[in-house]
Amino acid sequence: MASGPMSIGTPSENLVPPPPPAEGVEPKHGGFTRFEIELEFVQSLANPQYLNHLASRKFLSEPAFVNYLAYLQYWTRPPYLKYLTYPGPTIKHLELLQDEKFRQDIISPELVNRLMEEGMRAGIEHHREG
Repeated sequence: MASGPMSIGTPSENLVPPPPPAEGVEPKHGGFTRFEIELEFVQSLANPQYLNHLASRKFLSEPAFVNYLAYLQYWTRPPYLKYLTYPGPTIKHLELLQDEKFRQDIISPELVNRLMEEGMRAGIEHHREG
């Protein structure tokens, strides 16, 4: 089996999240730390079109990938939460991805459009409050 975040085949409860950025040396993968790679990936989950892409490529039905999504739940808690640029949609979609029915339904353009509209409405409301 290949190594890397996409090929995790063990139950998610056995995985340990990377430490938050700190002074010191962490191994780099393609010039980036594991923390940076996982942060970029988890933030990409805020995009409903990307979720649809993952579903169309059958990633969301792969047990190893589903385990990886479960492992990424550590981003919903401190100290990791503070690093998310868009915590609302990132966490919402990460939690929805834990549900098998959602992983099947996100292939639907109607669901993608609904999530995009919800995101736009939330952004508008946020700016009105600010």
